[in-house]
This record gives sequence, C-alpha cells and structure tokens, in this order.
Amino acid sequence: MSRQTKASKKGRLASDWQRIDSNAASVEAPSWARLKDDQLLDLQINDLGVSLDDNPHLVQMRDQLYSELSSRNLQIKPHVWLSDEWFVPDGIPGIAIPFYMASPRLMRLERKQMLEVEGGSKPWCMRILRHEAGHAIDIAFRLHRRKRYREVFGRYNDPYPEYYRPKPRSKNYVQHLEPWYAQSHPAEDFAETFAVWLQSKSKRQWQQKYQGWKALEKITYVDQLMHDIANKKPPVKSRVKVDPVHKLKHTLRAHYEERHARYDINYPTSFDQDLKKLFTQPAKTRRNKTAAAFLERNRQKFCRQVGQWTGEYQYNINQVIRVMIDRCRSMDLRVPADNRELERDTLLMLTVHTMNYLYRGNHRVAL
Repeated sequence: MSRQTKASKKGRLASDWQRIDSNAASVEAPSWARLKDDQLLDLQINDLGVSLDDNPHLVQMRDQLYSELSSRNLQIKPHVWLSDEWFVPDGIPGIAIPFYMASPRLMRLERKQMLEVEGGSKPWCMRILRHEAGHAIDIAFRLHRRKRYREVFGRYNDPYPEYYRPKPRSKNYVQHLEPWYAQSHPAEDFAETFAVWLQSKSKRQWQQKYQGWKALEKITYVDQLMHDIANKKPPVKSRVKVDPVHKLKHTLRAHYEERHARYDINYPTSFDQDLKKLFTQPAKTRRNKTAAAFLERNRQKFCRQVGQWTGEYQYNINQVIRVMIDRCRSMDLRVPADNRELERDTLLMLTVHTMNYLYRGNHRVAL
C-alpha cells in the first residue's frame, strides 16, 4: 500500500488480535479503554497515547519481518510507526501501521465501525507487513527506475486510479492479500509479488504454485532482483515518519466518518427483481417473517462468506445488504414457507451482485 496521496490499505477475514493478546496483557489498560463507544469516538487520536510497544505481539511481528529479510541477505529494516492506516509513504522506506493495532479496545471499535480488523491476526498482519516491505525495498533501492522493472510490472509513477476493474481469472498476477489487488497498480503488483517471494520457504514452492501462470515470470524477476541487491546497503535511508499518531488531532469519530465515506458504494436498486424471486410479497404471507429481518439476522455471516469468495471489503458488502434490507422493507417482502435453500440462494445472489459491482470497474483502490 503505497501512499502517493492519501491511499490506504485492506485485507480479508481472520480472527481478532484481541484473542492473541489476551494472555499477554502486561500493560495496564488506559482509562479511555473503559469508555463506551460514543464517548471514545469523541477523543482525539493523538490523545490516546498509544505506541507500538503497547502490543508485544505487534513488536514480535515486526521483528519476524526483519528476520525474514535478513535470512534473504537483504540489508534493510524498514522503520515502523503508528498512524491512521497501513501505508508506505512515497519516497520513504518505512511502514505506517494503524493505531488500532496497539490496543484490543481500539480493535473492538475498529470491528464495530468497519466490520473487520485489517491485520487483526498474526498471519494476516504478516501478509500485510511483507507487502509493505515490498514497497519499502522498492523505494530504498530505487528498483522501479530499472528498465526491466518497467517492462515486467509497468510504470511506477503512473497515477493511482480511484477505482479499477479486476480480472478474476487472470493468471498474470500473484494472489496474496486480496485475490486481485496486484492488478490495481504496477507498484502494488511488485509489492504483492515480493510478498509471495518472501513468504515462500523455497523457490520450488512458488514455482509449483504458479506453474503455467504468466505471474511466474514476475516472481522469477523478483528473485533475480533480490539476489542482485543482497548484502548491499540501500541508497535511500530516510527515517521520516509521515502522519505519526501523536500528530493526528482529529477525533475517532471524524476518522471513521471519513473512512465510511471513502468506501460507500451507493449501490443501485437494480436487484429488486432478484429479491422478488427469493422472497414473497405479502398477499398471503403476512404471518411469515419479513425478508428484512432475515437479512439483518444473517448480515454478518453473509458479509464474511461473500468477502472470502470475492475479496471485497466487508464494509462494502454490508452496504449492499443494507440497501437490500431497505428495498425488502419498501416492498414488504416476506420469507417464503419453503425456505430450506434460502440462505444458500441469498449468498449466491449477493455474490453475483458483488461480482457485477467489481466488473463494472468500481473496485476502489484502498491499499
């Protein structure tokens, strides 16, 4: 997730870091951790006083990244700091980590607001860190200036699109953080390819996984690049920290309002006919449960499942379901008497509409 302007990042479903941190909470919880959500949202981020060291597991993940880089003879340790999201600043070989990663209480708020905690498990966090390390190494060694880099990945300095049209069946790209995120920009393509290379235990592993894929050419090139820069000092060594947490003076409420606006998809009501096929209209079914209640009850489960299938943000999927609930209320749709396959059929419909949304080219660049 390179931040050329104010781009951010995302990942997929996993267990909360809270569970990992529950047996190692040696740091006394701050007073704000006992506040209710509405009260906590009114605090300024810089007043939280959180630091990387507040989460020992986060420090361990950083050190594991350093160990993996060292084992490949890469002479770089990207500096890390807390900010408002995951990103690598343009021109700076360092990694910003979202402030919520420092506290189980802030993770709970993140999940409440965004339906998932990006990086909220050890495997997920490591995938993000490896991706960000790819950006950092790209910058530190100015790899994107190489002619062969441009031939393989494209132009690093091309503007980031606000939206992109993924090709789910393409074998030109690796699959790492999200199924299709490497397709969003040449810099992300390199970072995703580097992450796959770094996490692989051996060359044979990525050769077998991507055999017959054009993406194999990219991993092979990254492998050659990393051997070329092994044991060399990077020419770019800036330790600048962009938007560190102690300078973020906006409230948590403003932070989440901005994020909600960023990912709001304004989905159209073009799925009314599909809803009418799934559910029944009220002429003879007044006693049946409402379709709106059915969707509300299963909302989280549907978001998780469709998110796993499509790679789409759970927040965006939730927005689609929210509009569906509103449409079901407007048309007074009810659950049919024979509803044995209703959950399955609803999941299929929701997945189809999510995929249609992606194919229209509305998949927002968020890493």
